[in-house]
Amino acid sequence: MNYDVIVIGSGSIGVPAAVALAERKMKTLVLDCLASSGQGQNKAAIGGVRATHSDGAKIKTCLRSLDIFSQWKEKHGDDIGWRKGGYFFPAYQDSDERLMRRTLATQKSFGLNIDWISADECAGLVPGISRENLRGGVYSPDDGSASTLLATTAFRRRAGQLGVEFRYGEAVSGIITEKGKVRGVSTSKGKYHAPRVVNAAGINAREICAMVRLDLPVTSDMHEAAITEPAARMFEPMIVDIRAGDGSKNSYFYQNAEGQIVFCLTPEPPKWGADRAATSEFLPAVARRMIRLLPRLASIKVRRCWRGMYPMTPDGFPIVDFANPEGLILAAGMCGQGFMLGPGIGELVAKMASGDLPAEDREILKGFSLSRSFRGMEQFK
Repeated sequence: MNYDVIVIGSGSIGVPAAVALAERKMKTLVLDCLASSGQGQNKAAIGGVRATHSDGAKIKTCLRSLDIFSQWKEKHGDDIGWRKGGYFFPAYQDSDERLMRRTLATQKSFGLNIDWISADECAGLVPGISRENLRGGVYSPDDGSASTLLATTAFRRRAGQLGVEFRYGEAVSGIITEKGKVRGVSTSKGKYHAPRVVNAAGINAREICAMVRLDLPVTSDMHEAAITEPAARMFEPMIVDIRAGDGSKNSYFYQNAEGQIVFCLTPEPPKWGADRAATSEFLPAVARRMIRLLPRLASIKVRRCWRGMYPMTPDGFPIVDFANPEGLILAAGMCGQGFMLGPGIGELVAKMASGDLPAEDREILKGFSLSRSFRGMEQFK
């Protein structure tokens, strides 16, 4: 069977990429070893969508994602749980304030709606927030959140309407090449032919690249998250506490459209591996952090905890690039931000596959290049 493009992976990147490819009239096949779309790390994501990053490539890409998420219901009719609550980074330490203020000029230069707000404004934005040593913070009101389940289902439905073919339960076993060019893929159930293959396989992306003797610098990092019972509306933004704590680099939480508090913590040092079992350490550690920041959360009951994987690169930036053999496109290493990057990355992938890359997109791709030094570091990771 012949296609214009084969996408490996039906998750946060693969499904929106399929939509963008089909909108460009490219015959597209999406393959996934799991039973349906979004069954990998996509369903472990907590749903935050922000353009508040420290790098122009990620800011521009996520601004495109925000446009797609925020306009989806109006354009396509699906409720994806979109909520424009913004992102809020409070500063309690001099070093954090300096970092936030230093980054503001870069963020604004790339079109991000963000600004420093005073401690009093912080208290108005998040009633009950701890005022002890609160210096102020940065607030980006156009960021928000969506349901990963509802959004991925909506993207999958739209892709199907546009003629995209999805095949589940098929593990890719090889990439077919001829004279240094991609010709298709082989799976556990057959062979499919196309001159372009997109590796959007998430934590399995490195394994896919190894099939063509390409060592992709992506390693799985384990993170845990949880959700509470519904509560009356307490605040609007995603709150990101970047203070380091015992065994954690930062924590972040928000109140979703149903009133539930969804929260996560970044372990420090990182926990490498692919164990999806929740641990006993996570909930006490993250609860202490959250209650210290917002004491009124103390009485809310937690319903469920889970664990997911971040496909990490050495510098915290994704890899989106052409690779050898010719026709292979990489869309991997999203560093736990695949859901928010997905629609924007999908647009980039579709332009790469169609050969239609304006100068602005080529500039974005420089920041995501496989050949970069990997010496930098995303400051708002």
